[in-house]
Amino acid sequence: MEFVKNHIWQILFVLNYTVALSAVVTILLKKVNPTKALSYIIGLLALPFLGLIVYYLFGQEYRKNKIFSRKNVLNQSIVKRIQDELELEAKEVNEVDDLLDQKSKVIPLLYNNENSKLTINNDIKLIKNGDEKFKLLFKDIEEAEHHIHLEYFIIKDDKIGRELLDLLCKKASEGLEIRIAIDDVGSSITSKMKRKLKDCGIAMHPFMPVRFSNSTGKMNYRDHRKIVVVDGKIGYVGGINVSDAYVNANNDRYWRDTHVRIVGEAVKQLQILFFTTWDFVSGDELEISKTYFPDHNCKENIPLQIAASGPDTDWSNIMEAIFVAITNAEDHVYITTPYFIPNSEIVTALQVLARSNKEVKIIVPKKSDSWIAEYATNSYLEMLLEAGVEVYRYTKGFIHAKTMVVDGVFCTVGTTNMDYRSFNINFEVNALIYNKKISSELTEFFNEDLKHCEKLELNSWKNRSKRTKLIEAVARLMAPIL
Repeated sequence: MEFVKNHIWQILFVLNYTVALSAVVTILLKKVNPTKALSYIIGLLALPFLGLIVYYLFGQEYRKNKIFSRKNVLNQSIVKRIQDELELEAKEVNEVDDLLDQKSKVIPLLYNNENSKLTINNDIKLIKNGDEKFKLLFKDIEEAEHHIHLEYFIIKDDKIGRELLDLLCKKASEGLEIRIAIDDVGSSITSKMKRKLKDCGIAMHPFMPVRFSNSTGKMNYRDHRKIVVVDGKIGYVGGINVSDAYVNANNDRYWRDTHVRIVGEAVKQLQILFFTTWDFVSGDELEISKTYFPDHNCKENIPLQIAASGPDTDWSNIMEAIFVAITNAEDHVYITTPYFIPNSEIVTALQVLARSNKEVKIIVPKKSDSWIAEYATNSYLEMLLEAGVEVYRYTKGFIHAKTMVVDGVFCTVGTTNMDYRSFNINFEVNALIYNKKISSELTEFFNEDLKHCEKLELNSWKNRSKRTKLIEAVARLMAPIL
């Protein structure tokens, strides 16, 4: 006992590296992405104890088919019938092909990957910032008649959060069905508010609850989506969570974000997507009826696909759609993202496009809400500048919008960041819009944001200190596990 007492640290280090080496062997045998594998291995060997904790929380991956299943929802006859109804005639597809030219290659890609159908009859409103979003959303909720479904990465019990939750309680008292799925890591709701919601008859379930005793690997798989469906007729999707941070009227720091409000056929896709999540988080054998998929009277014809990706999909659907759109661009690509920590495919696609004398512009925050993400993002900028990509850093506040415009005819708004986690680990959703008018409006958003940016110049950017470059290099090394 005296020996153990006198050599406790040596014993702990031996135990640490015994377990760490075992973990290294496991990582190598899994044959995962080499960059990601190297990041974990370096962490395990260079950071005693801390490396094991990080690997315990983030590195161990469950077999996806043991955790995630959408069969209960997707096999229901009503859902199959709705999906069949969304099939387009060849004539309609040809009309979209004529409009989009090469951009239409995204359509069959998503259909083949995830049976994501193109819908035509949609009306879309672009929303700038949380103040506008919540004004519209609260009005739609007030006018709801049957059900309200919410799926959010972040819902906080702060000023805007309480306003929303109190309004939902009011609607529940009127007899409406209210269902809320919240991510257990991102969201924060007090016990008092949870009791109130339950007493009001609102069903709320956390996505992948994380407890220390059973959290192995679960920190990896987060529901990063932001979806609202009202009466099956109106849908919302984009970057804006439910928190005062997203509302400039309640926030000291200016927060720039983008969302979309959808009316039309595409709402049915959002509804199906919500039900797949609800089936997983609630464990209920919910019988889905046609009531959740009412006929719409939308007169607009904006082609739109809802693209979803996550550990429950066979392919990185959204990343692949972004890649195809970039590689088929003929004139320009405008990207806004709060975190630019991409894979090599996206980096290469952007470099090749810029070197082919196409206009490539990217907006990222100058000051991020995460110092490690900021340094990791900065580590990629020099190679983009060298290829001729124009990089702008937003200075007015924090820019959290996740958007892309290609050639003025195709654009996307959603929850997906340009990073490893969004591409490969988190549950994400994007609206892919094939329309000149909406693409033009989003381009106006982009150009307005450029007025509040500083443009990076290659020579001056190269001259940042060696210390800064070293921190960036370390942050980049950790990028696959951020």
